[in-house]
Amino acid sequence: MTTINLLSWNVNGIRAISKKGFLEWMDEEPGEIVCIQETKAQIDQLPDKITDIKKYNSYFNSAERKGYSGVGTYSKIEPNSVEKGLNIKKFDNEGRVLRCDYDDFILLNIYYPNGGMSEERLQYKLDFYDAFLDYSNHLRDQGNNLIICGDLNTAHKEIDIARPKENEHVSGFLAIERQWIDKFLSNGYIDTFRMFNNESENYTWWSYRTKARNRNVGWRLDYFFVNEEFKDNVKNSYILSDIMGSDHCPIGVTISLP
Repeated sequence: MTTINLLSWNVNGIRAISKKGFLEWMDEEPGEIVCIQETKAQIDQLPDKITDIKKYNSYFNSAERKGYSGVGTYSKIEPNSVEKGLNIKKFDNEGRVLRCDYDDFILLNIYYPNGGMSEERLQYKLDFYDAFLDYSNHLRDQGNNLIICGDLNTAHKEIDIARPKENEHVSGFLAIERQWIDKFLSNGYIDTFRMFNNESENYTWWSYRTKARNRNVGWRLDYFFVNEEFKDNVKNSYILSDIMGSDHCPIGVTISLP
């Protein structure tokens, strides 16, 4: 059996975090595959030290709008193929999806929209959620195993947020957003972290404005999902809350393959 570690991290600006220890962290080779979200950069804006990290192949999908959204995947294992987007223009121009196909699974690195700016953006987020579910179901129904990671921009249950009552009318913890996660899981997907840990106070995002990280007043917004048929391959799923540099922290999953 082969064991591989995958990491996911909303870096809140790849150029900014590269000055806050990200490159040193990557130099320690934290996993075979590292997915990042909210890169806030287009490929021609990135220096070689970010795109050419030793031992890793790197792939990026950027938004048309500069300084906004974007995802990247670093992989020691060269994918068989790499694709960008959902093939839906209104979503793909924001650079939110990066797909890497490997021998044993398809990895989907996703930066899901934030719905907090307006009613229109909340509807955009919900539309993206539904389009993504159709997309992932189509891949799974073709017989593929899926690993899905990224910043979902929603805390699923009260256990996933420090102050649920105070935030029940805030995007990121709205009933309609949380209900979509219920629907997603009922379609045959597993929240891998909850396979191993059912305790509260496990968060992946803390507000900079209120210095919430010092008090661990956070939200669990970042996830690794797999399809049910693949769950026995998941050997661990964890949060690296001690890694600094962003308002999010990295999360990880350990996968065993034949």
